[in-house]
Formats: sequence, structure tokens, C-alpha cells
Amino acid sequence: MTDVLVKVNLNESPYDNENIHNRWHPDIPMTTYVKSGDDFILECYDWTGGQIKNDDSAEDVRDVDLTQVHFLSGPIGVEGAKPGDLLEVDILDIGTFDNSQWGFNGFFSKYNGGGFLTEHFPEAQKSIWDFNGIFTKSRHIPNVEFAGIIHPGLIGTLPSHDLLQKWNEREQALVDTNPDRVPVLANMPFAKTAHMGKMTGADKDKAAAEAARTVPPREHGGNCDIKDLTKGAKIYFPVYVDGAGLSVGDLHFSQGDGEITFCGAIEMAGWIHLRVKVVKDGMEKYAIKNPIFKPSPLTPNYKDYLIFEGISVDEEGTQHYLDVNVAYRQAVLNAINYLKKFGYSGAQAYSLLGCAPVQGHISGVVDVPNACATLWVPTEIFDFDINPGSEQKVDNDIDDKGKFVIDLPLAPNPPKLK
Repeated sequence: MTDVLVKVNLNESPYDNENIHNRWHPDIPMTTYVKSGDDFILECYDWTGGQIKNDDSAEDVRDVDLTQVHFLSGPIGVEGAKPGDLLEVDILDIGTFDNSQWGFNGFFSKYNGGGFLTEHFPEAQKSIWDFNGIFTKSRHIPNVEFAGIIHPGLIGTLPSHDLLQKWNEREQALVDTNPDRVPVLANMPFAKTAHMGKMTGADKDKAAAEAARTVPPREHGGNCDIKDLTKGAKIYFPVYVDGAGLSVGDLHFSQGDGEITFCGAIEMAGWIHLRVKVVKDGMEKYAIKNPIFKPSPLTPNYKDYLIFEGISVDEEGTQHYLDVNVAYRQAVLNAINYLKKFGYSGAQAYSLLGCAPVQGHISGVVDVPNACATLWVPTEIFDFDINPGSEQKVDNDIDDKGKFVIDLPLAPNPPKLK
């Protein structure tokens, strides 16, 4: 039997679990140590620590405290791992809890988190997804069912003190260019809601004041939201501290490339089975600056796609120079507008593209002035024909304002993401 090194109780706060943390800092104590070659299981809270409920209200998404996230299991120390090494991590298996066969997708309020298309969808909304083996469907988005690619949205190693300082300096410099922007440009240290694992007292207080938030991906891995990191994948992480300090969380049942709604996958609690191995001096030997990985041989077997193009011309008709972000936004918006013609609301279409195993591709970055990005939508996830020429419509049950869970105003005094 494989040892479960971190256990969670979904009925208890993650703050009461000393094997959980929600910040990156080199001084967070290791939960335990394993040997190179060992395998083990980690149980994980959903990334919000249980703030989002299985109901038909989006008030919890609107009011979620984003200064708490993400709740991670670990860090796990690996004996013999030293700065400059690589930590090879095999994802052997990953799954849901028997007593938690559901997940959620949401858009945050523009004033509390925002998202990729926050100007188009400024209000908080939510969809709930029920699991049936490898398949999922939602009571909020009809006529759709698909196979999930369960994966960790967030996995990485602890930073060194020097690397942590570099993160904070460069991200603060970005915030300083527009400190009043909504949503914020970056999320700086915020000690009040920091959970530092086994740290206590003055050491905890000092570390919490400088610990990095877990929101973005960085050199050590982190919140990369790569849907292909499912069971069978292998990842090579840079090591920056003695023992490496591997942590994982933010499990997703399924996700489209880009996690475009920010809370954009089907978020879930669950468990992950990992194996670790130390590759000595691997960072210099193989010129590794950011993690690299080998994908799993497992993938949903969808073969028929509608592919939507986008170019570097924004919604206002402004030309941008080879801007892939603008191009991908346009591909997503083109897909949303297309699905609306089949009876989905814009919010339903947006949520679906964040959850389903859609593919995002950078298709061209050389033909000035337009980059071309494409969004590949598998047609087989629908139980009706969505190809051009079809006259079919979705069997929808939404109000005339097009909201698929609840018609929520912006919060009267919306909190800003710290």
C-alpha cells in the first residue's frame, strides 16, 4: 500500500492542517521527507479551501477571499536533493474523493479577481459539474458531456531566498506602473491570510510578510494550469533549496487550454499519486530555467473539431503588433459568439470553453502585423450538431438576460484583490 503523506478533511478548514500552505517561501518546513525513487499519495483541498459550494448561487464566487489561495499539500522534502539539481516527478495516478463527486467553474467579479474576458463578463457567475467516472456534465450547461483530463493546476518546488526576492521586486515594479488598476497587475505578499504550514510565532510572521502569492506560474513551476499534466506525465522541476520542497494542489477534473475564465477549469478536491527522483546537477547540465515535461499517453479521444481563428486586432478594431494574447482573445470571442447562435448564453459558452478539453494553438507569429491564434473545439462533446449548416438548438433553460446560474449585480462595495 502506498503511503498517504498528506491527508485532508473537507469538513475542516485548511488553516487547521499543518501539512498545508498557501504561500511560497524557502523557510516553510517540510511536511516529511522521502527518498529518491519513492512514491506517495497527497490529498488536496480544492484551491479555495472549500469556499465554493455545490449550489445554484454565485454569491460565493463573487465574495471569495482570493488572498487565501491556493491551498497546497506539502512541501515534501526529497533526501539528497540540492540546489542546481532537477526533481523528476512522475504523476502515477490522480482522482476524486468518493464523497466529493463534483466540481465548479466560475468567473470572478471584475472587482474581485477579474479574468481573461472580464470586460465582457464583469459579474460573478458559476457552473457546477457532476462526475460520472471519467465523464462530467453540468446542470447549468445543457446538451454537453465530455471526458476529463484530471490534472494538478499547481505543482512546484520551493524558491530560494534570492529567487523569492527577485519575484517580489519584479512584480512590485509591474504593479507600480499602474497601482490602481482593476483587476490588479500582480498580487503582492499579504501576511494576514498566509498559511505557512508548520511555521509558528515570529518566524511565521516574518516569512508571511515576504512570502510570494501562489497566483502566477514562475521559474519553479507553480500555477501553470497545464491540462496535459495528467496521470502518465513526467515533469522535471528546478531545485532551489535543500530537499526541493515539492507541493501540489489546485486539482482540475478538466480544463481547456488557457484556463480562460481564471477560475476556469472544473475545480475539485482530490488526491494525487506521485513518484520522485533526483537528477544531480540537472539545471546546468541541461540548461533548465523553467520546468519541462513529457505528456501522458492518455488523452480524450476526440478527433472532430471546429477551429476558430483570432488575429491581433482587438474588439475595438485596434491593430496590435504580433500580439498573441489579443489573437487568442479574439479566437475565444469568435467561438463564444458562434455558440450563442445555437442557443447558449455567452456565459454558458465562456464557461464551457474554460472547462472542456479545447486546444489552444499559437498558429503564426511571423506575418506582421498579425499573430494568429486558434481555438480547437471538439464537436463530439455536444449531443447535437453544431457544424455550420445545422439548424439545431440547445435545450436551454436560462432567463432572458442570459445568466446561467443567477443574475448577480456587482457587490455594492466590491473588495479588491490584495
